Amino acid sequence: MKRFMWVALIIHSMSVSYAQSTWNEKTESLDKGDRDIVVYRSSTCGCCAKWLTHLSTHGFNVTDYIIDDVQGIKDQYGVTSSLASCHTAIINGYVVEGHVPAGDIKTMLKNQYNIKGLAVPGMVVGTPGMEMRGQVEPFRVLAFDASGQLKVYKSYIKY
Repeated sequence: MKRFMWVALIIHSMSVSYAQSTWNEKTESLDKGDRDIVVYRSSTCGCCAKWLTHLSTHGFNVTDYIIDDVQGIKDQYGVTSSLASCHTAIINGYVVEGHVPAGDIKTMLKNQYNIKGLAVPGMVVGTPGMEMRGQVEPFRVLAFDASGQLKVYKSYIKY
């Protein structure tokens, strides 16, 4: 894994407007080994299924585990309550928590940052899988490391 420096991540971090960024735009292709993602979710969450469709549309091979104890998975992978959302995914040793856009996951895999993973805490309207009649809220994708440090990976704002 490439040595991770928070400074490099901050430089990579940017704001993107919703007007310029739609979830259906083509994103970079994945290496064969970077396609398999395992998602753990509750059977009662409809937005999770929509996020899985978003991932599949962008070339990920999704394994969907519907489980009773999603919190147990979060605890196992070190997802704190401040990072938590409705589903937790694992890909190539990284944790992806919540409605993280596929393009951001691909960038993380390509650059092999020395982080534990990415998160979009909560259930933010307008994120992939949480689209609601054109309503959008600004949100941030957070990078987190094994020691619990958080940095903004990417900001999405609305115009």
